[in-house]
Amino acid sequence: MSVLPESLASWIVIAVLLFWFVGAYNRLVRLRAAVLQSYATLDAALGRQLDFVQASISAAPQQDPPSQELLSSIAPLQAATTQLATLLGATRLHPLDAGGMAALGTALQVLISAWQRQHPDAVTVFDADGTLSRPVPAQPGAVAVAAPNTAEPIAWPEPSAAAEIARSQFNLAVRNYNEAIVQFPALLVAWAVRLRPAAPLR
Repeated sequence: MSVLPESLASWIVIAVLLFWFVGAYNRLVRLRAAVLQSYATLDAALGRQLDFVQASISAAPQQDPPSQELLSSIAPLQAATTQLATLLGATRLHPLDAGGMAALGTALQVLISAWQRQHPDAVTVFDADGTLSRPVPAQPGAVAVAAPNTAEPIAWPEPSAAAEIARSQFNLAVRNYNEAIVQFPALLVAWAVRLRPAAPLR
């Protein structure tokens, strides 16, 4: 008489656990998909920044033969553009790879620095919501303080808020995803299906 109720109870427990596992897994998959979707937008925005910088290099006054001063100013920017384009292509294949995203962030900072050295008066900063923030500090050693849990806005070469908005949305999606996969008991699902933390673009 007691076999059927015990068996039924076991099946109920298994069904509840399975239902919970599927629900938790679907939630993590949705968050992961949001990261990938936001990265696609960021990738397009970074591509436009690269096009803008490359166009500025092509439009620079040409000298035959080029002077040493011209070479010393253009060469670092051209090298930084090439490096960023290469890493952007690699990251596009694996946008959730933390190491690749860190390398992309470093290459981006190199490009920004090279651009600012060549165009110190042609940089504009936008906040994450797209509003004009402030000009880049001109004083050597000046430090801008970012709000807690937010990345410092980047002075993008092209004076458009699109790249900063895309970066902010990507970083937010990464934060939501990373927080979800370490919460108990969802972390058990993340471990079972081998979901790994992503990295924001700094």
